[in-house]
Amino acid sequence: MIREFIRALFLIFMAEMGDKTQILAMSFATQFSIESVLLGVFIGSFLNHGLAVILGTYLSSIIPVNFIQILAGFLFIGFALWTLYDQDEEGEGSKKSRFGPVLTVALAFFIGELGDKTQLTAITLSIDAKYPFFILLGTVTGMVLTSILGIYVGSKLSNKISGFTLKILSAAIFMFFGVSKLYSTLPKSFLTSSNVLIFILLIIVVIYILLKKSLRKREN
Repeated sequence: MIREFIRALFLIFMAEMGDKTQILAMSFATQFSIESVLLGVFIGSFLNHGLAVILGTYLSSIIPVNFIQILAGFLFIGFALWTLYDQDEEGEGSKKSRFGPVLTVALAFFIGELGDKTQLTAITLSIDAKYPFFILLGTVTGMVLTSILGIYVGSKLSNKISGFTLKILSAAIFMFFGVSKLYSTLPKSFLTSSNVLIFILLIIVVIYILLKKSLRKREN
């Protein structure tokens, strides 16, 4: 029981050092409170790895992992564009801040781990585990510990970088991981020059539309 917990914790902790979810925690720590980020990390990781344990225990031969990875890639790109969206009403944003940061972080971590190596590790560990729940506790604990390191760095950066720059940086991180995941998982027949060009142009147009209002504010 304890051995399975420690093994899961160690494997996830080592796998996530310097990985995208640790970078995401660092990015979120520049925008939200440490408590909100940690709670969001815990919720997102618990749901994601809970799904992994279920898959490993019952459904590992039913749902193609490649499909999950492709879905995660598109969701990451959507999250990048959502990050660039300029919310006009600061008062309305403050009303939602009680729930917004936690749910935002939880969603990002749930998406970020879909089909990723840590979720695959959780699936693999749970396939022959005697105590699947302790596998879940170990993987989630490993995620939280690595995120704490990222949060510490991010909290130090938040006082030195402007909000607009942080928004661009966060969106760039989401976009990079989304595009790289799609590139590595989509069938090569889809990665033609014309398809790639259309995709790039579409992303540029959407980013311009989303940033136009913010850029005008900065000019005034």
